[in-house]
Order: sequence, then structure tokens, then C-alpha cells
Amino acid sequence: MISVGLGILLNPLNSSMVSVAIPRLQNVFQLDFTVVSWIIFSFYIASAIAQPVMGKASDLFGRRKIFLTGLVVAFVASLLAPLSPSFGWLIVFRIVQSIGTSMMVAVGMAIVRIHITEKQATALSVLSIFLSGAAAIGPFIGGVIIHWRGWSAIFFVNIPFVVVSFLLSWRHIPKDEPSTSAQRGMSLRKWFDLIDASGILLFTVGLVALLTSLLSSKSSGQISLSNVIVGLIGLVSLGAFVRHELKAKSPFIPLRTFAKYPAMTWVNVEFMLVNVLFYSLFFGLPSYLQMVRHVSEFQTGILMLSLGLCSLVTSPIAGRWIDKSGPRPALLVSAILMTLGSVWLVTLNQNSPVISVCLALAAFGVSNGLNNVGMQAALFKSSPKEIIGVASGLFNTSRYLGTILSSLLIGIIMGNKFSFEGFQVLGIILTVIALSLVFTNRRRRESGKLDESVGSVS
Repeated sequence: MISVGLGILLNPLNSSMVSVAIPRLQNVFQLDFTVVSWIIFSFYIASAIAQPVMGKASDLFGRRKIFLTGLVVAFVASLLAPLSPSFGWLIVFRIVQSIGTSMMVAVGMAIVRIHITEKQATALSVLSIFLSGAAAIGPFIGGVIIHWRGWSAIFFVNIPFVVVSFLLSWRHIPKDEPSTSAQRGMSLRKWFDLIDASGILLFTVGLVALLTSLLSSKSSGQISLSNVIVGLIGLVSLGAFVRHELKAKSPFIPLRTFAKYPAMTWVNVEFMLVNVLFYSLFFGLPSYLQMVRHVSEFQTGILMLSLGLCSLVTSPIAGRWIDKSGPRPALLVSAILMTLGSVWLVTLNQNSPVISVCLALAAFGVSNGLNNVGMQAALFKSSPKEIIGVASGLFNTSRYLGTILSSLLIGIIMGNKFSFEGFQVLGIILTVIALSLVFTNRRRRESGKLDESVGSVS
């Protein structure tokens, strides 16, 4: 568990740590905020694509090999990124880093699913501590390191984690055999057919084009003809991808299997919405505190730390609860807490004590701890064992899509200026999303559809 945990924490650590480096990077490379912000977006886009790809690779070639390879890739990227001669090269190494860390996240969850057969929810709660803890303390660590050592040091901090994880993983992660369909001496064409290179290409082009169009529109504040054309290219590519996957013998994403197990599809949809809620608060509240309430950066960091601490405390409790009662009760409570937290944001006014935002942070922190374990447990119970690598990769793609959509939502609502009125509108929208999750969880729990689908899989 420690071997896997030290590897998978690198992805959330690097996605959150770099956010505090934006002003320093603007000064070093003499760029405006719109351009520099792509160091965040590129990481999310690459992670959204790489995780299902690496999940597919792990199902074919062995999960231990992919995990160890991911550690090597992350190590190389962390060494080269600080030496970037330009911002463009920094983006390239950032994408490479994202691919390496994505290999570990997608495969790490699958390793737990395969090799830990008892009290899986408890095991997931341990991994959740690594993931939530890294995301929670990432901005704090990044701020301290950048203050004392500069922006390049945030990449070097990965190296001890990588080395320790590699040594422990080499010794403790059990060896697994690659898929019988992966044979030596195969022709290049057969290899491409086996890994579904055409499907991966269509998926990549479609997702990159669509997200680039949306993010460019958000960054510029207007919709141009070029953005529309790029967005249409993305939609057409994704449509072609769906058609191709339905016909492929070895599909990259087994859409027919998803249709056969609808509970697995619903878990991914719910997880995406959960992350829209969580990251809208994660990204939006600091701007509200600093720009509207004029709270200092240090005090804002202390307040936001309570979000991660609540999540960390909740995760082990959630693991034991879910082991006994299953994921649905915990997910229902989580949805209710997110609703209460969103409603509390709407009731805030410009004279409310700043400390009162801790109530919303606590509600979202506890719900995040429940969701990190509950959603993953629901995925395990609804996913066939033979495609768990792909399922885990797509699950994390849902996380990053939710993260990107939360950034788009904030940009659309706030425009060029963060205001109190816009923050209230954001709270209303989050309340509506949270209520829809409450209704969905209650309905599915009462109908017992999830339990029936879980029983059929078991």
C-alpha cells in the first residue's frame, strides 16, 4: 500500500502544487496569465487522456511493469523540467510528467483491486489519504518551496518520492502476467490492432480539440470562429471514435461492456459531477476570499487547509463504513453534505465573518473523503475484473473532466472580474448539481439497481 501510495500521490501533488507558481512563471518567462495558465490545463488534459490509455496498457502488458515505468518517466521529467530553456519546453516536460504520474494512478488502483481481496474499501481509504493529502498540502508545500528555492524546486521535490516508491514497488508489488493476447514476435500492425491505436488517436484528437476550444474561449472571454471550428473537429473526432470502438475487435474503451454494465457508467458520470462541485469550491473560494473579502494569502491558505484535513480524517472512517454497509449510504450522505455546503455559500453576505466559510469547507471536506472511497468502491463492484485497468483509467478521466468543467464554470460566471454576486450565482448552481446527486442516490438506493448489478458482476 505504501509502495502504491507514494507513486499515486505524485499526480495530485503536482497538479495542485504548481498553481501557486503561476505569478513567478509569469515574471520569469514574461508571459500573461492566459498563456501561463496552460501549465495547469495541459496537465489536466494529458492526465484525462493518459489514464485510460495506461489502464489499457496495464491490462495487456502487466500492471507492475507499467507502474514501475511510470515512476521512471516521472523521475526523468522532474529532472528535465527545471532545465527548460523556454516555456514551451516546460509545457512539454509537464505533459511527460503527467503521463508518468497517470500511469501510476490508473494502475495503482487496479493493483489494489487484483491483489487485495479483503476489506477493499479500507485499502482504498489508505490510498485516498495519499491522494487527498497530496492535493490538500500541495499549495502549501509549493508556496514554501517557491519562496525559499524558486519555481524549479517544485519539480525536484518529486525525486525522493519516486526513488522510495520504486525501491518498495520493485520488492513488494507482486509480478503479474501480461494478457495472453499480447505475444512476442507480433507484427507492428497486429500490435497497433491489439492496443487499438486508431481508437486512441481518435480519442486523443477529439478530447484535445474539444477541451482546447472550451479552454481557449474561457481564457479569451469570447467565442471566435477558430474556437468553434476546433470544437467541431473535436466533436466529429469523438463521434468517429464511438463508431470505431463499436466495431473494433480489441477496443481501447469497451463501449459495449459499458452498455452491459450501466452501473459502471453511472459511477463515472456521478464522479465527474462530484468533482465539478468540489473543484469549483477549491478554485473559487480562494479568489472570493482574496478579491472580495481581502483576506491575505497566508490566511486563505490556512482556511483552505481545513478542507483537506476534513477529507483526510473522514477517509479511514469511510473505509470501515463502506466495508460494512456498501458505498451507497456513504454517497447519499456525501451528496447531502455538498448540498448543505452549497446552500451555506449562497447565504453568505459581505458582512459574514470570514471564519464562517469553514462550515462550507468542512461539509465539502467530509463529503470529499466519503466520495474518494465510496465512488472507487462502487466502481470496483460494478466493473468486470478483466477490464479493471481501463475502468480505473476512465474513472480518473472523469475526475479531470470534472476539474476542467469546474474551471470553465467559474470563468463563465465570473468573466473578467471575481465578484460577490458571481460567487452567489456559483453557489446556486452548485446547489442544483448537489440536489441532483441527492435525488439520484436516493432513487437508486431505493430501487436497488446498483445492488442487482453488483450481484450480477460478483
